[in-house]
Order: sequence, then C-alpha cells, then structure tokens
Amino acid sequence: MWYKSILSMNLSKEQRHNIMASIHSSGTKPELLVRQYLFSRGFRYRLNYRQLPGCPDIVLRKYRTCIFVNGCFWHGHNCIEFRKPKSNVEYWNIKIEKNKCHDKEVQEKLAIMGWHCITVWECELKKDKVKRTLEALAFTLNHIFLQDHSVSYNPIIEDNKNMAAEDRIY
Repeated sequence: MWYKSILSMNLSKEQRHNIMASIHSSGTKPELLVRQYLFSRGFRYRLNYRQLPGCPDIVLRKYRTCIFVNGCFWHGHNCIEFRKPKSNVEYWNIKIEKNKCHDKEVQEKLAIMGWHCITVWECELKKDKVKRTLEALAFTLNHIFLQDHSVSYNPIIEDNKNMAAEDRIY
C-alpha cells in the first residue's frame, strides 16, 4: 500500500496533509476490480447512490444489495495489511474508530430499510485471493436474488370433480 509508505516517510505536516487529502474515496483500484467483474457477469449497478444512507460504492437495486469496497487502513480491518501509523497515533485511532462506528450505523440503517450489505475488503482483492472473492460475491448476489424472489405456492389439491378429462375405463 503506497499510503503506508507515505505515513512512514519524513514529511512535514503540510506535505503529508496535502498527500492524504488527495486520496479519493471512489474510483479506487479495488472498487474498479469489483465493478469490472460485476459488469462482465451481467450485473448492473449504480455508483455512489446518494439516496441511500452512507452513499454505498455500488448499489444493485434488482438485488436490494449495497456493496462497500473498504480500504483496510481507512476502516481498521483486522488483517495483515492493516498497520497503525507511527505518528499522530491518537488522531488516527480516533479517526479509524469513527469510521468503524459510521460503517456499522450505515449498515444497520440499510438493514432496517430492507437492503442487504456486503463489504469487500481491499486485502481480499490481492492477486492470490481476488478470483475466489469475486466468485463468492457473484454467488452471494445470486443467492440473495433467489431468496428474495422465491414465491411459495400453495400445494395443488386434486379434486376429481373439476377434471377436464376423465379416466378411461376399459
């Protein structure tokens, strides 16, 4: 992760601030990987849908599903990729905790509204895991669709009085 090297570099506060401020939250490489995969498999979606809480990265309305593509650093994922910064530790601890609380609140709001939430972590999109992660995502979306759109039919009760044809007697 290039931003980890920025955090460990000997930069002035202003230089580091300018670099960190230039990092965008949408159109990231992990997000593009997920979007390209979904589109190539026929899934159609909206990006950064502002009508929903938290402005999810990817929204599949047909599946009532929101996908959040989160960076391990920014959202404090408990994985090998996450390293706490060595400078301004208190600030970053508070910032990451706020991000975690915000993520939880947003997902709770979406669940109350009847939306499914999927979080794809940056570390799950590494070369050795990307294929498995994206296939699992497609499987989950199809499972959600089938589960949400399944119709339970009442069993057919056979009534001989209303039959269109009668049994032949030989």
